[in-house]
Amino acid sequence: MPGVALSLVGILLAAAAIAIPTSGTRMARPLVYGICLATTLCLMTVAATALIGKSATPSSLALPAGLPQLGAHFRIDALSAFFLFVVNLGAAAASLFAIGYGRHEETPERVLPFYPAYLAGMKLVVLADDAFVFLVAWEFMSLTSWALVIANHKESDNLRAGYIYLLMASFGTLALLLAFGLLAGAEGNYTFAVIRSAPPSAGIAALILILAIIGTGSKAGLVPLHAWLPLAHPAAPSHVSALMSGVMTKVAVYGFIRIVFEMLGPPGWWWSVVVLVCGGATATMGVLYALMQRDLKRVLAYSTIENIGIIFSALGLSLAFKSEGLASIAALALTAGLFHIFNHSLFKSLLFFGSGAVLNATGERDMEKLGGLIHSMPQTAFVFLVGCMAISALPPLNGFVSEWLAFQAILLSPQLPLWSLKLIIPAVGALLALSAALAAACFVRAFGITFLGRARTPAASRAQETDRFSLTAMLILAALCLVAGILPGVFIDLLAATVQFLVGGRMPPQTGIEWLSIIPIAEGRSSYNGLLVFLFMIISGTLAAIAIHRLASDKVRRGPAWDCGYPDPSPLTQYSAASFGQPIRRVFGTIVFRAQEVGEMPPPASTAPARLTVKLSDLIWDTFYAPISGGITFAAEQLNRLQFLTIRRYLTLVFAALVFLLLVLAIWQ
Repeated sequence: MPGVALSLVGILLAAAAIAIPTSGTRMARPLVYGICLATTLCLMTVAATALIGKSATPSSLALPAGLPQLGAHFRIDALSAFFLFVVNLGAAAASLFAIGYGRHEETPERVLPFYPAYLAGMKLVVLADDAFVFLVAWEFMSLTSWALVIANHKESDNLRAGYIYLLMASFGTLALLLAFGLLAGAEGNYTFAVIRSAPPSAGIAALILILAIIGTGSKAGLVPLHAWLPLAHPAAPSHVSALMSGVMTKVAVYGFIRIVFEMLGPPGWWWSVVVLVCGGATATMGVLYALMQRDLKRVLAYSTIENIGIIFSALGLSLAFKSEGLASIAALALTAGLFHIFNHSLFKSLLFFGSGAVLNATGERDMEKLGGLIHSMPQTAFVFLVGCMAISALPPLNGFVSEWLAFQAILLSPQLPLWSLKLIIPAVGALLALSAALAAACFVRAFGITFLGRARTPAASRAQETDRFSLTAMLILAALCLVAGILPGVFIDLLAATVQFLVGGRMPPQTGIEWLSIIPIAEGRSSYNGLLVFLFMIISGTLAAIAIHRLASDKVRRGPAWDCGYPDPSPLTQYSAASFGQPIRRVFGTIVFRAQEVGEMPPPASTAPARLTVKLSDLIWDTFYAPISGGITFAAEQLNRLQFLTIRRYLTLVFAALVFLLLVLAIWQ
């Protein structure tokens, strides 16, 4: 099976090679994206076969490549099969969307060659079974995605985003290189099979855990390693943004799970504390940042940070229960995390596709310049609404189920014997509850300002519906969000092999329960039935509509929009994104963003307008990254003076360095 997967990855690399000389032609776009679509569908079938087959024996393949006497090792097991399915599902949807969206690309020659290579890199990371292949594929994935981020290189903001992304990617790769070096030990055997058979000592495992959080968290977007993400994701083309946000961040989570759950041996209880704190802080900060943004794609990028925090919180819960031998509850928490990985890949890709359709139709990403698009883009508005409901964890859609499972695991935390965990887990649960509520407000704001009301600019008033390929991709993802929400038991059972592989336990079988309900622990404790909720909503909504039309007037009446007492026909008098977020900014902004509101009132008899200026600061950037950037700049300026020395001074420096090294050698001996 790994051989088939590698052959399909080879087809993707061949498509990248084909795109280099042909990207300027008319047929290049449908050809390259069509090859990517067909290949990813085949790879998704391979992954689904491995998951459904529930084979206890992973399939491996070794090739005579890579490091001498090591080779290149590839493996498909329950964990890699699940992530291979998620990656290829998102890639297939993005490729279908790109067939239509790609016609609007200004520089296809800077996108088409790197797109299939980027897909190949993500798949190789998941298939790798030794540290060398993993790190090479990881860096290949980073470099190809960086090239896509700066595809529109004429924008200075895109170049800055690419520069910061490249720095953070290199930093993360360095942390992973050190982690795998410690895992390999003195023997230096980098194959995962040998690493699994000889887990490190407790002290080394603690250091590897921190390095794994830094290395994978910098790619996933954990706070405070998230600085690149809200810059790079909006800069890339929308189908690439969907891949980076909905898929590549999951590849980073895969790396964390592979290292921490499989290679480090039995976890210590304090491991979960580190992961839980990172996850809870990331979820809360991500959604607060999202609520302060006007750029639609940047809102979605920050929302990804929030969802990554939810996933890491579920993984931390699983580590806590696993460390205390509570395998069944650890399986519940891990199922919640894995299911949310799958769900987030669906609705976040859907939302980025929707933002791309809006961008193509209007040329705008600023929500303050949109509005009223539900009239000109009704189908896009519908699927975007489905994505907003799913990411807001509203039943009966899929986002609710995975977050509900995570809260069920949190409610079982009193079974843990350690008081530190009994206190920390409810606190993280409170942060997750807060982030869930704020996420709902965030996406009411995003949908309402973008699609409802009146068009705020001429560009928004001239918008037209997007193409059929883009709509088809969005409709498929919207349908999957609904199916995963009303039939979650099927997906939970498909995750059982992966969960069993990682924690030695699984949730009870769900597909045999009456009315397709899901019961995480016991029927008397909690249960959920998405199908009944869906049917209730359909039936009650239909009956309400019939009652209104039968008992009241069925005629359509039109009247002027409510003007709040100000009869000004200008659409600028509508509720704006800034005004929607103002109450939340006043509650949290002074602490988190050092928010300042500066009002400028004109003097009496002046015709100048009054102005309200809001100033926000990024405390994480100011605290962590700005001092580092300033220090590097200062050091570079000082070292730059060495370029302008005379020959005599260069010789003096060489002589001084030689004397210093001889003194060190003499003292050392």
